[in-house]
Amino acid sequence: MADGDAEHDVYPEKFAREAALLADTVREAGALALSLFRTELRNWTKGASSPVSEADIAVNELIAGRLRAATPNYGWLSEESADDDQRLDKNLVWIVDPIDGTRAYLAGREDWCVSVALVENAQPVLAAVFAPATDEFFVAERGRGARLNGGAIRATAGTALDFPRIAGPKPLVERLNRSGNEISLHPRIGSLALRLCRVADGKLDAAFAGGQSRDWDLAAANLIVQEADGSMTTLSGDAIRYNRREVTHGMLVAAGRDRHASIVEQFRGRVLP
Repeated sequence: MADGDAEHDVYPEKFAREAALLADTVREAGALALSLFRTELRNWTKGASSPVSEADIAVNELIAGRLRAATPNYGWLSEESADDDQRLDKNLVWIVDPIDGTRAYLAGREDWCVSVALVENAQPVLAAVFAPATDEFFVAERGRGARLNGGAIRATAGTALDFPRIAGPKPLVERLNRSGNEISLHPRIGSLALRLCRVADGKLDAAFAGGQSRDWDLAAANLIVQEADGSMTTLSGDAIRYNRREVTHGMLVAAGRDRHASIVEQFRGRVLP
């Protein structure tokens, strides 16, 4: 949210211990994932079509071992752990995607990351997203700004729509194209969390998520976008809430505040794909 001292005093070191724990844990998890990257890994499909590998499980076990041991009274929600309804009674919950972008990871591409957030009363308060293959480490604390590799970041300003700087499902983005001409979008980014973080650091002007994203895909990146002077909501502008019984979300958009408001206004009243 940014850089003034008054803003930084809103949450004065409330989660200092957890922030240090989170950063150290995610760095270690990223190093483990990178050590297994582009090696022969056992992998399988869970549910209808979601890939998972032994690397996902190993990284999840590392993160769980570090965070749950240090904060035994906090709730836990991870893509690679069995869900436990006890999390619903917790004010503080870790939300984890050990490897976001598993398809990219297994294909040997670099667009994957480790994504972890601490959520308080349904809203993220700490976040870390680490893409070790490209050495990008995003962190954010509520009210204290967002950083990439130690430097402050900010979403791009303005309301213009430069389609090669917008990422997301093409049928959804095409709803913003008033010219009728063919548009070219930014190449697909395998990790949704990393796609959203690209908005926070200004590499993208906007990013969309199609339906069926989950808490673990979104929570950390959501805070990073917000703390980089951006907004991330449903297409109707509603805030995203986490650690509810249902962890699946519909279509979402992230952008700098003014551009986000303009995009939401364009979607109001439209029939979505």
